[in-house]
Amino acid sequence: MKSLHIFTFLFLYSILSYGQDFSVSGIVIDAENNPIEFANVVLFSEDRSEVLKGTSSDQTGFFSLNNLEAKTYVIKVSYIGFTEFTQKIVLTGTLDLQTIVLKEASEQLDEISIIAQKPTIKREADRLVFNIEKTALVEGNMLQVLKSTPGVLVIGDEITVKNSNPTVYINNRKVNLSSEDLNQLLEGSSANAIKSVEVITNPSARYDAESGVVLNIIMSKNLVTGYRGSVFSNYTQAVFPRYTAGTSHFFKNEDISLNVNYSYSKAKINRDGDDTVNFLNASNTTDESWQSITNRNTWSETHNLNANFDYFISDNNTLSFSTSALYLPYFKYKIDNNTTIRDANGDFDSRFTADNLSRDTKYNLAFDLDFDHSFKKGSLAINTHYTNYNYERNQGVISNFYDVNNSFLNASAFNTTNNQDTNIFAGKIDYSLPLSESSNFETGLKLSNTKTESDITQFDVDLNSGNETIDTQNSDAFDYDEQIYAAYVNYDLSTEKWSVNAGLRVEQTNVEGNSPLTNIKNTQDYLEWFPNANIQYNFSYDYSIKANYKRSIARPSYASLNPFRFFLNDNYVVSGNPFLAPTFTDHFVVGTNITDYFTFEAYYKNFDGAISEIPRQDNNTNVIDYISVNFDKTVEYGFDFITYFNATNRWSVYAVTSFYNFEEETNFGQGFVTQNQWSNYSELQNDFTLLKDNSLNISFVLTWVGKNLQGFQTVEDRLFSDLAISKTILNKKGILSLSVSDLFNMQDSDSNVKYQNQFSTRFVDIDNRFVRLGFRYKFGNTKLNSNARAIDSEERERLEKQEN
Repeated sequence: MKSLHIFTFLFLYSILSYGQDFSVSGIVIDAENNPIEFANVVLFSEDRSEVLKGTSSDQTGFFSLNNLEAKTYVIKVSYIGFTEFTQKIVLTGTLDLQTIVLKEASEQLDEISIIAQKPTIKREADRLVFNIEKTALVEGNMLQVLKSTPGVLVIGDEITVKNSNPTVYINNRKVNLSSEDLNQLLEGSSANAIKSVEVITNPSARYDAESGVVLNIIMSKNLVTGYRGSVFSNYTQAVFPRYTAGTSHFFKNEDISLNVNYSYSKAKINRDGDDTVNFLNASNTTDESWQSITNRNTWSETHNLNANFDYFISDNNTLSFSTSALYLPYFKYKIDNNTTIRDANGDFDSRFTADNLSRDTKYNLAFDLDFDHSFKKGSLAINTHYTNYNYERNQGVISNFYDVNNSFLNASAFNTTNNQDTNIFAGKIDYSLPLSESSNFETGLKLSNTKTESDITQFDVDLNSGNETIDTQNSDAFDYDEQIYAAYVNYDLSTEKWSVNAGLRVEQTNVEGNSPLTNIKNTQDYLEWFPNANIQYNFSYDYSIKANYKRSIARPSYASLNPFRFFLNDNYVVSGNPFLAPTFTDHFVVGTNITDYFTFEAYYKNFDGAISEIPRQDNNTNVIDYISVNFDKTVEYGFDFITYFNATNRWSVYAVTSFYNFEEETNFGQGFVTQNQWSNYSELQNDFTLLKDNSLNISFVLTWVGKNLQGFQTVEDRLFSDLAISKTILNKKGILSLSVSDLFNMQDSDSNVKYQNQFSTRFVDIDNRFVRLGFRYKFGNTKLNSNARAIDSEERERLEKQEN
């Protein structure tokens, strides 16, 4: 261990002490010899394929780019309203460009506006990049952006990409949140700092093996110095009103970069349900039919804070600290249920009501410390991560029962307390080495540890005296400890004809779950290999073929393994399953690209032990148990057609349609059940930029999800629709926004279950039909911001042309 410490110290010391001394400087002036402040100065590689450095001129027009290597560069100096200065330089020592004169260009603003109309969607070998910087979506929240991202579907608390739950990253850092908390974080976070969303359908070995599909939210960063900020607020009218307000700040100089985003949300969200469970007799004919009409409301106040601090130790070394905080000091959850029971003839037999009131407090604090070093050839990245999640719930349930004459019979009540504390520690190191101009090698190590302590206590309540008695049958504690050790290698090659990415990841998993009160233990110890490969061959500029393969894992969540039984009322319960095994997925894709506009793909996915939460009715006790189980067989295969094009220079269109078959098979103890369903997923997205000054942006998305199969539940057709409009005002310092969701009222879920002795239907009216009005005001160095964005748009457009 002592030798390891010495080696680590010497290694980091050698990294920190490495650097270059060459520099490029100059003074930027206009034709009248006036200095130009805040001119953008950007340094590119010789072929302009990479932006290497950036700065801006000071009040005297002076700029300096330091710590450069001896090589050939392209330098560009620009400012809105002036023609740009571009020059190739061969750096062999310190270079003084002396005076650089920028000439006024009366049509420069119009030219930049036209250039800015770049495609918002770009397909790469393993991902789709959805750029929202110039769309109306930046005036919404992060969740709204994901809803509008091609291929991403958000239903309730669940985010899916083609029937798979993606892993969400922000700036390549994994977000360790449950689906419910993740939605709260995304819905409460402004999208104005988002640059793009990457839908990575075949992640490389660098990503965790659990990342079968990755949604990577890339936040904007400026290369130039200065300060800018904004404040925003929006009002949402759904069934009930919702409010959000927040502020964003960005500061950068030669030594540091700081980005802080804060938002506060207050909401009341409604949800209505109509469930019918047909309890069957031994002949599998209806004995009783239970129809439950449910109204659920949630009240919440949410604080979100995201911050990132970069310290540029030298031109080759950067130390970064980032944090993401979610805090809910107030969360109330109220369910009013009325269940009507009818006999086999449909005649009224009895009914009961169940009122559930819960109050929660929770917080999730995540911290990352990163160190990045650039060698002469290659780079090293070190990351440490810590998450603390704390959750407390107090629940009270009271039920009233009525006879065949609808006369009151009796009542029952119980209270529940539930506490959970989770700590996640992780550390990783990644090394990247360019082997040539067209190939790159990556390798890395990672370890993570998740520890959770939780308990649940249920009390039976005497309604006459108010006294509470512990229900030992439904009280428990659960301790969970998960350790994962991982290593990977990855190689990628990109030439005019070939594009290859291949990697291998290995992960060792150790899991210990212990429920001391029930003496239930869960121990898992397994080593698994996860290969992945992408290969593409370009016959010509207009035609290419490709093939992909990836193996991934979906480990059962802590909540799924927890053996607790959480009663919503006397007859509805959510149960954990401590005997769940992980799911292994093999994903194959073959396809072709025809020109820049059309992509055809065929795919096949095999899920070994797919995990799904399903409702199971007990026809003897009349209890409906929502429990996660492993399926014996799950297979999905289908065909995709994708196109993206600019209908005009102000109108872009993205369209996809997918026809796929989903098959599930398992044995519930009464023989195997097999179901399969062909379905269609189609999406049409239109983005418009209107008015002469391009100040009006419109995004309209339609998503069709045909009848499909999910966990032995058949879900009927749905149409998702979202409209977002934004208009800049106040000399482009202010932005008004309007967004509308579910224009056609066709997003509600209507499903049914029918196999063996299971027979039920379910309709859920989700509170996702709304109108949202928003306003954002930008301040600080707004000229700098506008200039940087316009020039950045121009350069990306130019690079795309070079790639083509």
